[in-house]
Amino acid sequence: MTVKLDFEECLKDSPRFRAEIEKVEVNVNELETRLEKLVKQCHTMLDAGRAYCQNSKSFVNGLKELGNHCSEDRTMGECLEKFSKKLSDIVSAQEEVIETTQKSVKLKLQNFVKEDVKRFKDVRKEFERSSENLEAALSRNAQAPRGKQHEVEEASNNLLNARRAFRSGALDYVLQINVIESRKKTEILMAMLSLMEAQALFFHQGYQSLTELKNYQKQLSDEYTQLVLNSAREKRDMEQRLGAVKKKDVSYDDSIMDFSPDAPNGIAMEGYLYKRASNAFKTWSRRWFSIQKNQLVYQKKHNEQITVVVEDLRLCTVKPCSEQDRRFCFEVVSPSKSCLLQADSERQQQSWITAVQNSIASAFQDRRDDTLGPRDRCSSVSAGSVRLSAGEPETSGREALEEVQAISGNGQCCDCGEPGPDWASINLGITLCITCSGIHRSLGVHFSKVRSLTLDSWEPELVKLMCELGNTAINKIYEARIDEITIKKPHSSSPRQDKESWIRSKYVEKKFIHKLPETGRGTVLRRSSARRNRETTQDRHNTRPAIKPKPNRATLPRLTGLNPSEIMKNNSSSHKENDEEEDLSGLHPGALLYRSAAMQHFPLMADALAHGADVNWVNVAEDSKTPLIQAAMVNSLAACEFLLQNGANVNQVDSDGRGPLHHATILGHTGLVCLFLKRGADYNAKDIDDKDPIGIAIDAANADIVTLLRIAKMNKEMREMDGTPSGDDTYHDIFRDFSQMASNNPEKLKRRSADMK
Repeated sequence: MTVKLDFEECLKDSPRFRAEIEKVEVNVNELETRLEKLVKQCHTMLDAGRAYCQNSKSFVNGLKELGNHCSEDRTMGECLEKFSKKLSDIVSAQEEVIETTQKSVKLKLQNFVKEDVKRFKDVRKEFERSSENLEAALSRNAQAPRGKQHEVEEASNNLLNARRAFRSGALDYVLQINVIESRKKTEILMAMLSLMEAQALFFHQGYQSLTELKNYQKQLSDEYTQLVLNSAREKRDMEQRLGAVKKKDVSYDDSIMDFSPDAPNGIAMEGYLYKRASNAFKTWSRRWFSIQKNQLVYQKKHNEQITVVVEDLRLCTVKPCSEQDRRFCFEVVSPSKSCLLQADSERQQQSWITAVQNSIASAFQDRRDDTLGPRDRCSSVSAGSVRLSAGEPETSGREALEEVQAISGNGQCCDCGEPGPDWASINLGITLCITCSGIHRSLGVHFSKVRSLTLDSWEPELVKLMCELGNTAINKIYEARIDEITIKKPHSSSPRQDKESWIRSKYVEKKFIHKLPETGRGTVLRRSSARRNRETTQDRHNTRPAIKPKPNRATLPRLTGLNPSEIMKNNSSSHKENDEEEDLSGLHPGALLYRSAAMQHFPLMADALAHGADVNWVNVAEDSKTPLIQAAMVNSLAACEFLLQNGANVNQVDSDGRGPLHHATILGHTGLVCLFLKRGADYNAKDIDDKDPIGIAIDAANADIVTLLRIAKMNKEMREMDGTPSGDDTYHDIFRDFSQMASNNPEKLKRRSADMK
């Protein structure tokens, strides 16, 4: 039996599925019309045949009566008697043909129309009713206002029930379509085969002509027999599959496919979205969107011409839109226009945003050689002109893959152990396979930020960050108690639902981490007496803030256990000073993150965040400084990047009104200034001395930092004037060069600063 429609396509409910449904319905309606007409014609023929047989019997009786009358003439009587008997046999055989035709053709086809076709129509009505209910529920769910929680919950529950009823009805409808497609073949073929056999037996005179069809009749009979057997077997298999599918939860919100840039059909992503019209009424319409050929397009029906929303994904950006009254909205912005879209859930919203971002990166990767030619770049600044060359290109995905996979444990997926992972979570510092990366993406960016090691370009500071952590270090934190718990870690061939359950338990519920002691939950960090005495002799407004000496990174233990007290014990011999010793074992997570940021100890920082440390924790005992300020004061580019990727506020200031950008400027850390500006630091913010970073850099005669700050300011003014979302290309080139030099050749920046002074 040929399967007309597939159950998976039914659950997706795509325009292709709707188009196939329409074709089947037209075909069944036409089949019903023709069968009803044939049944009527058969009925007329049978009535005429019965009348003919009745008249033939009267004729035969007349011949018998004539034979009896002519019995005295033996020749005539015998002739009439034999002829009437043959005619009587012929009439009896014809009556049998009529009865056979009645049973094999008329009744079978009539029952097929009245039962099978009627059952198909009833299932279709249920399908259409559930489809209308789902459409109404989707509309009500989309229109539920964000601020009215009870309406949101009611709309969500109605949508859940409507989707469950629709998918159940759709599965039944697809089964009925496939069954009727098979039944129409068997019923019609069986009727014709029976009629042919009856006619062959009846029409003795047509035996020669029917003999020519004997081989075909035998072949058709064998084929019909085999078809019946195959149909019965496939029907049984489909019923078993239907039962298995119905046992699953068909109300889940998974109406879109995962992002697949290498899909055979060229469609990287597709699914339904609501689109707000650009007219005065701002109406919302539900359309089938897809990402294909580096374009974002949509269509209403399968055969309709597609409408292009974004002609070239390299010229657009995507961002969530929370200003709308409707939920799950996001905006795709291009130089010529912007398009406001709405998903059905937060998960779909995040999936579409990530898909568009990945498509933009993929478009740049695929067309970089074709679209970017050699050009001269320059930048003019009022206080001076600078053009740096880092000597190395931006780190490609392949280079990042090789460098990151060389770290301990990174050769296998952090969560399932699949070899050769080519995806990464940049805020956790781990490598992932494509399946686990999709699950991480579904957790949300507040838990995991996923990036491709092969498709995306990597900033040098991100590569350094990934090399500071790795799967081995992170698993020592997030799987510290795995031996104490009966949950089994999945492997590469485990089902997706097992991997998803494990990942959520590991990173969201944090079931496997060591619990911190309660003794340090309320501890506030205090400065040592020696440091307090030093600060009383300093003029805090005219000199740079004093920096407490920190241990050299080379002396820090590498992953010999993450107990803070052991770390400090191992480090005590390498950094003894006048300050009193500190025991980190009693610190709460925020204070632990604060101290480990100054120590540039990444596993300890990750451990603090895993235990719930506030990334923007404020140490009131040390001028309200934050972990990000601590990392900036020790000029740790990777530590600052790690904190920023985990949500650190780049504009949070200390009690002197100085943010990370102020401290980086005061200390002359050019690479950090570049990083903070790229992450949105406010270059106009003033400290308690009414000094902004530009003024501080001018006082310090640091031309590089003055250049960076003024270029950032100039670029913002150009964006506001021209309305361009990305700004000037030269701005990005200079910042990229500074970033590469800060990561790969920091000694050059030190020499430049010394020369300029």
